[in-house]
Amino acid sequence: MRKLPVIVSMGGINAAGRSSFHHGYKRMVHDALDDATMLSTWRDLARLMNLPSQEITPAIIQQIKDGTLIRRVESQHFDPSAVYYQRSVEMKNNNGFDFTVKKRNLPTRLPEGWAIVGEVDGMVQIKTQPEMNVLVPSTYSMEVSSAGQLPTGFDPGAFYHSKYHPRGLTMTVFGASDALHSMGMAWDTVLQHVNPDQVSVYSGTAVFQADEYGAGGLYQNPLNGGRISSKMMPLSLPEMSADFINSYIINSVGNTGTNVGACATFLYNLRQGVNDIQNGVARVALIGSTEAPVIPEIMEGFSIMGALATDKNLCLLDGVDQVDNRRACRPFSSNAGFTMAESAQFLIVMDDELAVQLGANILGSVADVFVNADANKKSIAGPGVGNYITMAKATGLARHILGDDGVNRTFVQAHGTGTPQNRVTESNILNTVAKSFGIKDWTVTGMKSYLGHSLGPAAADQLIPALGVWEYGYVPGIKTIDHIAIDVEQERLNILMDHHYAGEKGKDMLGSIINSKGFGGNNASALILSPTQTATMLEKRHGKAAMHQWRDRNEGVMEQAAAYDKKSIETGMEVIYKFGEEVMTEADVNITTDSLSLTRFANKVDLNFADAYKDFLA
Repeated sequence: MRKLPVIVSMGGINAAGRSSFHHGYKRMVHDALDDATMLSTWRDLARLMNLPSQEITPAIIQQIKDGTLIRRVESQHFDPSAVYYQRSVEMKNNNGFDFTVKKRNLPTRLPEGWAIVGEVDGMVQIKTQPEMNVLVPSTYSMEVSSAGQLPTGFDPGAFYHSKYHPRGLTMTVFGASDALHSMGMAWDTVLQHVNPDQVSVYSGTAVFQADEYGAGGLYQNPLNGGRISSKMMPLSLPEMSADFINSYIINSVGNTGTNVGACATFLYNLRQGVNDIQNGVARVALIGSTEAPVIPEIMEGFSIMGALATDKNLCLLDGVDQVDNRRACRPFSSNAGFTMAESAQFLIVMDDELAVQLGANILGSVADVFVNADANKKSIAGPGVGNYITMAKATGLARHILGDDGVNRTFVQAHGTGTPQNRVTESNILNTVAKSFGIKDWTVTGMKSYLGHSLGPAAADQLIPALGVWEYGYVPGIKTIDHIAIDVEQERLNILMDHHYAGEKGKDMLGSIINSKGFGGNNASALILSPTQTATMLEKRHGKAAMHQWRDRNEGVMEQAAAYDKKSIETGMEVIYKFGEEVMTEADVNITTDSLSLTRFANKVDLNFADAYKDFLA
């Protein structure tokens, strides 16, 4: 019998703040929540941003608002009006050029046309031919100045000894630690109930670790007079996020890796973890994705493609001379392109039996994740037919689980990039699917309007706010738009331009479909079920007595989780980073014909394959 993957914890950081305890969600819908509800989130953001956090004044709140969500690229990344580059210049002088340089700085092989004509005290005199090409340091102004950035003043690398770690990996350490602490029970407690190989970790990037400590330094340092370090190559690899979690955070020997799928990467990884749990390969999975692409080269690459919203085009849309960075991303409206963003997001998912047994928090469940390619198409970056399949499958599963009435009580977290092409293609897909399944007024929203497009973690930026709906009741609206574009199909859709109240704890919504469309034809759609719907299904499977016991155990779990949140707000968060601790060698391994044991784990790895291929071997 298939297991139900239950979401028991979440954590991470993006432009809205910390994901755990719905803080990032609350930042997005703050105007719909009362002051008392918002206080903990304002305090949490203030501490992350190194602002006074004990007494939250209107001035502090305004600083927090100004330093979160999409905004002008800040100096912690780069100055978009003065981006460094080297310009190739051809210099000419009839008599050639004369200059001196330290001998030790000379290249091993002199450039063509150079000659050493003298040497004094370690300085050599160089004579060149009349023409010489040189690279001159300069700056230029980028056409794009908007991005979804982590809160102003927040440094994920400040929480542990992170010297020479790429930004994406420091975000991994922070985000995965946040998810683990928020679970409300020690990780060792979980390990006591599962075998060491029944843990799955899938996390990675859509691009790579691209900053100066990763691939950026690997490619640029030799051209900028620097050296390549021993860390740049390995730390730039896309799966390094999962590797860090296994080696330095949870000490895992289980299933691991990352499944790169462009902008659908998080859902690809979620599918891996969900499949492991559904089929009994794993009992608990830590799923995530990180991306730190707010650097000039990555943004310039997408801008040259015509994918990003340029300042000029945004000004043309508004008929103004000064760009409104806050409204750079406008899904389903008149728009000009997507907005780059950084994010690190993580979910912890358990099989239903383990979740009930441990009294774990039930934030929802993942009914399934569907992935389909686009087949033949004219442009590798353009949309195709695959997303019709993934959305139809997710909706069909929702209808099977929830019934004809229940499928109308779902909402869509659209990919919603804010590009002209996306608004046409995705609205057609959603409208077509709604019509096919008899959905009359499908609620649709888009989180990129707040957060920007974080590439790999983008679907997690959609999924985690969906869980917030089932705590505070509001489906966030697309507040950066004031109209729906004329070419958007919406006959069966309710595309939100304001927050939509879905009843107390979102009771009007039984599920959400998370949709993702990636470059190259990487489509994925996931059906997420509400905590109430999940609890109902768990009771049907495990019985009322088991759920009564779950509630008793869950009280302590909730208390421990709440204590972590309170401590993080009041004194700051502590990340988990165990470099060089509890290292195992061959001396810690013992193998028999039936099992493998490790000294650091209470339970053994099962080597009994008696049922494997038994129908073929009888």
